[in-house]
Amino acid sequence: MSQQMQGQPMIIMGDDAERMKDKSAQEHNIAAARAVAESVRSTLGPKGMDKMLVTSLGDIVVTNDGVTILEEMDIDNPTAEMIVEVAETQEDEAGDGTTTAVAIAGELLKNAEELLDQDIHPTAIIKGFNMAADQAREELDDVTIDVDRDDRETFRKIAQTSMTGKGAEQYKENLSDLIVDGAEAVTVEADDGSTIVDLAFLKVETQTGRSAGESELLEGAVIDKDPVHEEMPAESENASVLVIDEPLELDEAEADTQASITDPSQLQNFIEQEEQALREKVDQIVDLGADVVVCQKGIDDMVQHYLAKEGILALKRVKRSDVEFLREIIGADVVSNLDTATEEFLGTGNIRRDESEELFYIEGTDDDSHGVTLLLRGSTEHVVDELERGVEDALDVVGTAMSRGEALPGGGAPEVEVAARLRQYADSVSGREQLAVEAFADSLDVVPRVLAENAGLDSIDTLVDLRAAHSDGDGRAGLNVFSGDIEDTFEAGVVETPSAKKQALTSASEAANLVLKIDDIIQAGESDDDGPAGGMGGGMGGMGGGMGGMM
Repeated sequence: MSQQMQGQPMIIMGDDAERMKDKSAQEHNIAAARAVAESVRSTLGPKGMDKMLVTSLGDIVVTNDGVTILEEMDIDNPTAEMIVEVAETQEDEAGDGTTTAVAIAGELLKNAEELLDQDIHPTAIIKGFNMAADQAREELDDVTIDVDRDDRETFRKIAQTSMTGKGAEQYKENLSDLIVDGAEAVTVEADDGSTIVDLAFLKVETQTGRSAGESELLEGAVIDKDPVHEEMPAESENASVLVIDEPLELDEAEADTQASITDPSQLQNFIEQEEQALREKVDQIVDLGADVVVCQKGIDDMVQHYLAKEGILALKRVKRSDVEFLREIIGADVVSNLDTATEEFLGTGNIRRDESEELFYIEGTDDDSHGVTLLLRGSTEHVVDELERGVEDALDVVGTAMSRGEALPGGGAPEVEVAARLRQYADSVSGREQLAVEAFADSLDVVPRVLAENAGLDSIDTLVDLRAAHSDGDGRAGLNVFSGDIEDTFEAGVVETPSAKKQALTSASEAANLVLKIDDIIQAGESDDDGPAGGMGGGMGGMGGGMGGMM
């Protein structure tokens, strides 16, 4: 890279640095982003296909969950990673709709490229996209359907719609009941009188070896552990529970040490001192009045023996997530130092053992305790993993719908309706931004179009029929992918949530605008270890690999 200075070129970049500018940079970025969007489009909808992802270690993931696919893919292009962030944001904020968000982002960039070819400046496109996104969110508010918080049937439909096309679809009737029951069980009233579904109090556990139809919703926590000693009790009512995250073992020396023993009695002395130190830990637990010990770390064999003699049940190496959830269920404080623990740290709960399932069920006794566990079962690890992904997405959207009391028809109905309204809105927009608003509206049509393609239907005919139905005033008209008919999808039981749609529009438009704003890509050259670092070489090191392929 050079710059004229008093008639002479001034070199400010090394010869091995690479650079793309203007049109080339925009085309490169758009192609990379669209490649990511294209990779997940075939998974959209009830008829979407699955992807098999194989890691370098040979681990296999079979899924059609958009965010899982993108997270597992080996992507080294910085622009492509922006689109992955769209999926991750959608998952974090809405819980579902990741493939929709990514597909819309890809279509926005495709249509933006056509505008760039017409010499429309990226700034005008970005402004138009922002105007269209704001208007689209307002239109979604207008077409949102209010749902009574006692309307279980609608919430069941939302759960079933979210699970349709995923691994959970075969058992969606049973699972949708469990999801709605679970969401209701963790519903609390906020200080301002509003209703909130607090999913932090709903934990999902998985178990292999049985049918998904045998999944169940259980009160309290479920811990997949055995007692540390066979002589320990298997259950306890109104038990005082000590939750501890320090090991009930002797501290090991930081460095290797040696001891010279000249008499057998010295060895016996040493052993007795260790036993005494371990016995003191048990005495501390007994003095606290604990009936059950749940330890996140290890428990020494001698401690296990003494606890069993005292009739205390103990579980060791319990997952941190289980410890945190259990703390909420039984009202315990996690003890990090046994020497400073008091009775106030203990929680209270009922504990029972299911020997056939090899599980401990722990329920809180306090009226404020409202935690539940959704135990998902599946025949194999791959099945239960995909089942868990589908159920967690459904839980998120059902929780949001219950909290806000709102829903939308599915099957592409809201996208077609909002697109039609945006085209009317575009007539009121002056300047070249009008073309960007129209391009945004056209981009929303990607959802019904891909739904039709994935169902083996003619996407053009489907889109024409949908637009005709909406122009006739049927704002709930969507595609039934099973029959190929255009119908009122809300009445047909295909129900989605406005929050997921709004988030998809927001994240997709912002990502597209971010890509469009880039007009220069600089890939730093190799740094010279023997010489001083170049002025731009070190600073742009993060772009290494940016010019490479996606996978």
